[in-house]
Amino acid sequence: MNFSPISALSPLDGRYASKLQALRPLMSEQGYMHRRVQVEIAWFIALSDAGLTEFKPLSPGARSYLTGLVKNFSEADAVAIKEFEKTTNHDVKAVEYWIKSKFKDRPELEKAAEFVHFACTSEDINNTSHALQLKGARAQVLLPGLDGLIAKLREMAHTFAEVPMLSRTHGQTASPTTVGKELANVVMRLNGCRDKIAAVPLMGKMNGAVGNYNAHLSAWPDFDWEAFAKQVVETPELGETQASHWGLGLTFQPYSIQIEPHDYMAELFDALARSNTVLIDLSRDIWGYVSLGYFKQRLKAGEIGSSTMPHKVNPIDFENAEGNLGLANAVLKHLSEKLPISRWQRDLTDSTVLRNMGVGLGYTALAYASLMTGLNKLELNEEALAADLDSAWEVLAEPIQTVMRRYGVQGAYEKLKEVTRGKAVTASDLRKLIEGLEIPQADKDRLLAMTPGSYVGKAAELARRV
Repeated sequence: MNFSPISALSPLDGRYASKLQALRPLMSEQGYMHRRVQVEIAWFIALSDAGLTEFKPLSPGARSYLTGLVKNFSEADAVAIKEFEKTTNHDVKAVEYWIKSKFKDRPELEKAAEFVHFACTSEDINNTSHALQLKGARAQVLLPGLDGLIAKLREMAHTFAEVPMLSRTHGQTASPTTVGKELANVVMRLNGCRDKIAAVPLMGKMNGAVGNYNAHLSAWPDFDWEAFAKQVVETPELGETQASHWGLGLTFQPYSIQIEPHDYMAELFDALARSNTVLIDLSRDIWGYVSLGYFKQRLKAGEIGSSTMPHKVNPIDFENAEGNLGLANAVLKHLSEKLPISRWQRDLTDSTVLRNMGVGLGYTALAYASLMTGLNKLELNEEALAADLDSAWEVLAEPIQTVMRRYGVQGAYEKLKEVTRGKAVTASDLRKLIEGLEIPQADKDRLLAMTPGSYVGKAAELARRV
């Protein structure tokens, strides 16, 4: 069978392949190889600038050529590395050999070829490559996607700030709110999640086989390898500044076993999972509001909601989002629980698990797209909202008994409970009750003027303010 989207095992590369084009260059195996080449070249160029007698600074031409290998890295280059791997049966060594093969007929680089991957363990390359992958995915896909949802929800919160809506607590009618305020609640939650995702430092270590610079110091015992490694890890990437030599633009991890501890990854994946949980909550609520008729969905020519029921317009975008967010969190939570654990100075269980980072991020990005599509289809049905409010006069029991308690009317709560609990309450029922209260006339008038649709507190103000 020839590989194509329709024969892909994962729907991320099959049915939904077109929706993940931005993530694929970053989190695929090709993306991983690309970052490995970047790290190897950064380390190589930095070594040439380290003042080591045996490795003189590279010429501008050599630097330009090397940075070009990274900038112009292609699918053909990734395939060529895989060819080396067929012989080496070691993916990082294959990258090293591919880089050295690019030195052919370039005497300056051929002479310095043994400084490619110098004193490095494979994990020095891998851990920094993973961090660079996550750096790109966070900056180019995840945060923009989340920002788009936040902006859309904020816009809706402002637009619908004053549209009253019946609340439901425990599924039962409760004090009214506004549509905008309920969306504003989600905006505030997502803002907090977004800040936590953005704030996680992306760590990298370059300290050798067990984290002690053993090999480094065997070659140059008087060189400050820790300071050098920190400089390489933390110096901004090419394109971020005009640094004299290449860096990685990460945060230095000074203590590790053979692998970087992955605690930052757990923190990042937990933060993403938390934001996904908020979005699951949103998806279910919008699904419910569509079911109640509070929202209609714009029709699209040619779409079918059911193979047998022509009338149906299903809230499939919110259902798809909920399902994909659940899949994302299943992967992200496993990553956050597993990755910080490694037997003794390392075992290999993290390696195969890390190759699934793109799966967790892919389902997250896919859910963002589904949610945005769904939100853009929504049309508010103010008639349905108003009808529900008009059939729920019992919610005014709360303000009436609260005013009664202000003026010391004994048994206020109990009196309203007797009149309203489990009963159909009409506006005239409440009017009779209010008119018989022993409270100031101004407060009576205020209560008499109140309707379920006007009893929304500061909801509109809070919605506009978000």
